[in-house]
Amino acid sequence: MISLKSFGRTGHESSRTIFGAVALGSVTQDDADRTLEVLLKFGVNHIDTAASYGDSELRLGPWMKQHRHDFFLATKTEKRTYHEAKEELHRSLDRLKVDYIDLWQMHFLVNPDEWNIALNTGGAIEAFIEAKEQGLTRFLGVTGHGLPAPTMHLRSLAKFDFDSVLLPYNYILMQNSQYAAEFNKLVTRCAERNVAIQTIKSIARGPLENKNGQYAVWYDPLDDTSAIEYAVKWVLGNSNIFLNTVGDIHLLVKVLEAANSFVSPPGNEIMQSYVQKYKITPLFKE
Repeated sequence: MISLKSFGRTGHESSRTIFGAVALGSVTQDDADRTLEVLLKFGVNHIDTAASYGDSELRLGPWMKQHRHDFFLATKTEKRTYHEAKEELHRSLDRLKVDYIDLWQMHFLVNPDEWNIALNTGGAIEAFIEAKEQGLTRFLGVTGHGLPAPTMHLRSLAKFDFDSVLLPYNYILMQNSQYAAEFNKLVTRCAERNVAIQTIKSIARGPLENKNGQYAVWYDPLDDTSAIEYAVKWVLGNSNIFLNTVGDIHLLVKVLEAANSFVSPPGNEIMQSYVQKYKITPLFKE
């Protein structure tokens, strides 16, 4: 079984690997049901979805009738105003077939103009605070993609006391000295406040050159078992963070098997060799 770790201040012992339910965005209900069995097999007890993940919330809904208490359930909104965010939350609750979620997150909050709208008067933050007061969500978080993510998360935490953050993290990305410095600063801030850190893009090989790629992700993912094992175990070597799984159900088992066998991370020499062997390049450009 995959090891557990306290998810920040929430009191929940979450599996170190969190199911990234974007993988359910365009699959059948039968495929989604089989995926649930995989999660239960490996002891994954935390699901992360979003209103913008296609049919993901709809696919999760039937599970929740029987398995709601088996999972810490999180979703997200990209809406930036109070009324839009509130409306989308109620839509998410209906699609998920639940009365409440454990974590509601402001999704992809890295654009400064959108940040100003979301975290000020009339913004989504007012819907977030209201939803927590009404018991529709237990905790509040913020997510981000791209190189600005750690800097913007630090700004968000200075403005509001979020319970969790989510952002990219992998070996090649952390060779970017500026990103690494901001990421580590964020880790320190989160440790001080007991804020959970979720990470994404652990098995990204680089940008997707063929738009009709084999997998249901917008980047080029590693698919070799050994490569995935190196990538996953390197990420899990950082005891401060959680790893959110890949956005394709056909790669999911390889990620979970790597996490399940994690003991210690590969060293830097091994990872440098891994970068060369699998031709890994940065996913995000300056």
